[in-house]
Parts: sequence; structure tokens; C-alpha cells
Amino acid sequence: MPLATLTTKGQVTIPKEVRESLHLHSGDKIEFFVKENGEAVIRPICRKVDDVYCKLKNIKKKTISVEEMDQAIKTRLKNKFL
Repeated sequence: MPLATLTTKGQVTIPKEVRESLHLHSGDKIEFFVKENGEAVIRPICRKVDDVYCKLKNIKKKTISVEEMDQAIKTRLKNKFL
């Protein structure tokens, strides 16, 4: 199991084995979060377009035009201030 040491500045060098496993390179972004059980998770957030292609598309929703979006915003604002 790879180990790392925390510096006095709060910095850690991610071991090469972990960087390679996560396909991390210089300049990549990573996120940390702590689970309820106290475990910390590190996750890369840099993704190539190919990695996320079509994951945001919701085929159940119909597409709308910019004009329809503008009208929805106007209606919402109008109702909010009435």
C-alpha cells in the first residue's frame, strides 16, 4: 500500500503508483471528500471530452429553442415580482 507524508505546509506528494492508476498528470485537478466513516477519497476531476460524451444528454427531455428559454425566464421573473 503506497504511503505519503504530509508536509508542514499541508502538502502531499501522490505516490507514482497512485498517479499512474488514476492516470494523473501535472496540472490535473483532483477532489477530496471525507466519508461519514472517516475515510478520505481522492478522485480526479479532469476528464477528456470523450470520457463524458453523451453522459449529460437526457433523451427523455425535448430540446427547446433559445427563444423558448428566454420566454420561460421572462415568465418566471414576471411571476416572481407580481
